[in-house]
Amino acid sequence: MYQQPNLLGTQQIQPTFNQLPSAFLPPLERARSAGQVEEYRYQSIKPKKQLKELRKVLLPEKKKFLIFKYGKKFDIKDRCIICGTQHVWDAGDALRPPIPLTEVTKGRPMRGTYCPRHASHFKQHEMLEEKIMAEKHGLEFNAYKPRIPKVLKSGPVNNLTKADVTSLMALGWYIVPPAQEKETPNDEAYRLITEINLATERLNYLVGNTGVEVADPTASKPIEKVSENAD
Repeated sequence: MYQQPNLLGTQQIQPTFNQLPSAFLPPLERARSAGQVEEYRYQSIKPKKQLKELRKVLLPEKKKFLIFKYGKKFDIKDRCIICGTQHVWDAGDALRPPIPLTEVTKGRPMRGTYCPRHASHFKQHEMLEEKIMAEKHGLEFNAYKPRIPKVLKSGPVNNLTKADVTSLMALGWYIVPPAQEKETPNDEAYRLITEINLATERLNYLVGNTGVEVADPTASKPIEKVSENAD
């Protein structure tokens, strides 16, 4: 019975247990092999040497005959140009890489692509390039980090200045001084004075800014402004 041979561009290669990168491989071969998505760990400290490391990782795999290397081995549509893994990218995938070039950042465009593992290495290469450029021009480069809302990050507010209280009262907030377990007459007097001052600030804002006229039951004309000397 005739069996159709496995064509290079039609079979889908998935990394099996034997094809997963071994921990005993050299760092370059391990990074270029097929496997799961992981961050590339640099062997050097200087950013420019790190950039050269990533460039060696992202160079297309070449054909080999004995000791001679020539051409590109995986220059085929939907095949990773480094490890040969077949992968079809969705249009809205955030990790989707651009069209790969023969020299990573220059050269002719290739028909292949990057697998998710090497697409993450390419994204790491782009971020490192931007970091080096920012340091060269004296700019600050911040990598992407999930941002926590300021309210959740700062926690509850436990101290307010007089200006904060005034602005909050002007917006309609009603602020009550903190209650104490055992309130002495002096504490009660201080609390009442504070509440009177806060109410006076709010009343002055309403009369002065919104044009509200408050009728005084003991007088024949409306109140214009309340004195702030309640203490």
